[in-house]
Amino acid sequence: MNIMWFDRLDKNSIPMAGGKGANLGEMTKANLPVPPGFVVTSEAYFKFVRANGLDKTIKQLTSNLDIEDSDKLSEVAEKMKKAMMTAPIPDEIRIDIVRSYNQLCDAFIPTPDQEKYVAVRSSATAEDLPEASFAGQQETYLNVKGADNVVEACRKCWASLFGARSIYYRQTQGFDHLKVGLAAVVQEMVQSEKAGVMFSVEPVSQDANMLSIEAAYGLGEVVVSGSVTPDRFLVNKKTLEIVEKDIAEQAWMLVRVGGENRKVDIREDAAKAQKLTDDEVKVLAQLGILIEQHYGKPQDMEWALQGGKFYIVQSRPITTLKADKSKAKMEVPQPKTQMKVEAKKEEKKMSQNTDLKILTKGFGASPGVATGKVVYIPTPKEINKVQKGDILVTDMTTPDFVPAMKKAIGIVTNSGGVTCHAAIVSRELGIPCIVGTRNATEVLKEGMIVTVDATHGVVYDGAVDLGEKQEAAEGGLSDNHIIKAESAPITGTKIYVNLAEPQLAHKVAQLPVDGVGLLRAEFMIADLGEHPRKLVDEGRQKEFIDKLAEGIRQIANEFYPRPVVYRATDFKTNEYRNLKGGEKYEPKEENPMIGYRGCARYIREPEVFHMEVEAIKKVREEYGMKNVWVMIPFVRRLGEMRNVLDIMREFGLHRTKDFKVWMMCEVPSTVFLIEEFCKQKLIDGVSIGSNDLTQLIMGIDRDSSTLARDFDERNAAVLTAIRHVAKITQKYGVTCSICGQAPSVYPEFAEKLVEFGMTSMSVNPDVVERTKKIVAAVEQKILLRRLQKLTEKDEEDHYLPIERI
Repeated sequence: MNIMWFDRLDKNSIPMAGGKGANLGEMTKANLPVPPGFVVTSEAYFKFVRANGLDKTIKQLTSNLDIEDSDKLSEVAEKMKKAMMTAPIPDEIRIDIVRSYNQLCDAFIPTPDQEKYVAVRSSATAEDLPEASFAGQQETYLNVKGADNVVEACRKCWASLFGARSIYYRQTQGFDHLKVGLAAVVQEMVQSEKAGVMFSVEPVSQDANMLSIEAAYGLGEVVVSGSVTPDRFLVNKKTLEIVEKDIAEQAWMLVRVGGENRKVDIREDAAKAQKLTDDEVKVLAQLGILIEQHYGKPQDMEWALQGGKFYIVQSRPITTLKADKSKAKMEVPQPKTQMKVEAKKEEKKMSQNTDLKILTKGFGASPGVATGKVVYIPTPKEINKVQKGDILVTDMTTPDFVPAMKKAIGIVTNSGGVTCHAAIVSRELGIPCIVGTRNATEVLKEGMIVTVDATHGVVYDGAVDLGEKQEAAEGGLSDNHIIKAESAPITGTKIYVNLAEPQLAHKVAQLPVDGVGLLRAEFMIADLGEHPRKLVDEGRQKEFIDKLAEGIRQIANEFYPRPVVYRATDFKTNEYRNLKGGEKYEPKEENPMIGYRGCARYIREPEVFHMEVEAIKKVREEYGMKNVWVMIPFVRRLGEMRNVLDIMREFGLHRTKDFKVWMMCEVPSTVFLIEEFCKQKLIDGVSIGSNDLTQLIMGIDRDSSTLARDFDERNAAVLTAIRHVAKITQKYGVTCSICGQAPSVYPEFAEKLVEFGMTSMSVNPDVVERTKKIVAAVEQKILLRRLQKLTEKDEEDHYLPIERI
């Protein structure tokens, strides 16, 4: 049977109608307010698949597929979707869909005026089960009009079953790709003035006596997707009292204009107003309670309000409740005033620690605490940036983000409510998540170490001990990464570590590393929150010097006597402008990456560089940390380096046997002039910044998603430059390092570096062990190769022909 109308379905119809279709049928039979419609069954989908031999294609493409290989996963998904979009739909299925749509329009052959707008929603047969939520893994198409368009929308739903996100999710959940079918729900559109989501059990606290409603203007997709932050109402199910309200400003809404969904601005007074009246909240809550009673279990519902009438367009079991929580026995919830008192107590307790700095606040959507490195993901194309232990920060998540969400230790979004995609998936995965911060992508900078307290909806600066257990430790550095030095492989090439946060020094210092090859100053300076020149103008240099010196001292003390190479500030103008007062001092540049940065700043602004020099002197002389060295970034010319050395000497910081000055080699000009830098004895060491060097040699913006695949440190031109630098520095006895992740990602790249004579590599804490193993294996391989050549030469000399003796 290809078509089944809602009134012929019930909650047991999942094999034919999928989760959405079955529940819409169940509610229709219970006389609940459901817009009319029908389901193109999973049987029709399987007929389509078999008729075109797509089952064989599915099996071939998904067998032995490594879903963690994002590029391969995307390639398979594209091939599968293309196959489905080009395969012909059997005539019997097409005819049944057309007839049913015409019937929904109340006409044998409807005129354009009689044709109704419908929503065509994917409904997977493994979807909306109590033990698994597919949370939007397949597609929905709104405002579809005309029989042919409905047929094609159904085809698109079938194809969406093999999107990358869907393949990934099914495989991790253990579902067989060939056994999961897809039905398509065709339902008359509700052109909602207001819409949203309702949970019959409050999803965060999991209080069974509380019902949660989220509401926004326009079509409800904006709430489900997290595109806007909705109003949130907490209702006592026994008394229908509205216990709590969170009213959010909504600047735009999604509405139908003609046959398209468009963003429409909301006038200011309405944008800030409460979306549902108190009476409407209570009417909707009663409907939610009725649906929960009908199913006999907590429900996650989507609702819409049109012409003063509420409609339920979807209901499914809540998949993220713990058994003990969903059976909560609390009869009377805390009154709102008491809840506020408890919140104030918590806030006061946290504020007693003066070291805590709150960066942003939002809704605690999935409770828990996590500390890690911020990784900003503006689009799903960049999900490969997220590594295990990272804090994923974005405007909002979509199902395409799921592979990255599974790696993250915490998630923070600008928009969304506690029932948006990010919230639902985070709770399912057990990952702390804060949504609706409004400014997370602005204040949480890439690479910052932050603590996400999703229990209270607060993000703190740095690693903060809140007394709650985490699955992983700071910055993705779990205890599994802390290996004993005696068990680590020994390497001739020194392995340094990159570090930016003093709070992590104690733990990172336990790693089997030879020191800190890159101590970034930017995070410590950014903690001050003010532009350095502003402090100079206000006579507050000591404040800057003391703060910076204390951070450096903390790290140097943990690593003593191993060297700590402090890289002087390398803020770009756009980054400096974000500090308080920055707009006054920073020019606007079209391309800050190759603009006013690094070494050039110290020469033009010696008063700022002076503060850094004083901080280094304080650490070395007052604190006795003689293991601190200095590295100068983004040097373009010989004269620049000479000038900086002169400034350092003028301020009382002199190169000695135990105080080395390194230079970052990341500009092609320094590659060409490296012999002059060495010959003129301007440097004691070089550290190759492989990211900047690759970017500038290849002319590729390393942040460009368009050219991301072409950005590769293994490019022949880049390797030629690195080999040249290593060869020249070796000639003059100047140490040569590299800072970047490439050696830990590409074993063949590490092999080249060792062959070139690189004296050290500096990598992030989480890949120290892997890098040491790679380098140790490479060194052994090179030694064996050299030994083999010596042996062959010896044998050749021993058995020389008579005519050559």
